[in-house]
Amino acid sequence: MAKRVEEATVAGRTPGRSEPVWSVVEARPPAVRDQVKRELRATALEARPDFEEARAARREAIALTRSAQFDPVAVAALLERSRASEMRGRARLEAGAVETLSRLKPADRAALATILSRHRSKSKDASHGAASTAPSAASTGSPAEASPAA
Repeated sequence: MAKRVEEATVAGRTPGRSEPVWSVVEARPPAVRDQVKRELRATALEARPDFEEARAARREAIALTRSAQFDPVAVAALLERSRASEMRGRARLEAGAVETLSRLKPADRAALATILSRHRSKSKDASHGAASTAPSAASTGSPAEASPAA
């Protein structure tokens, strides 16, 4: 049991798992940091409607499930729509992150590679546009809730 706890602790320290995306970005030189932040935020804003649609469809599925008019086929369709919207948003976040990374010098690109992690950061900071749930760029959360690495 102690070995498992130790392994989990070490795994939690792996870059991209526990380090918030924005702290990785903030560690870069000012010019790189500002460019990356600006571009990731723009991508997150482009993906936002997809994530909003995903949340709305999921809320509708929940409401229908709670109602007396429960329709399992309709609920399943709403959940499918939610997943498709979320995946569309995630794809936008990831594509934008890759595009941004492609414009960087190799050292900066390597240092920022963890933004492609699918693990959400531990803190949510909506003030960053792509709250650490970018989606992550690949986050399972919305861009307004997840970082591009999330």
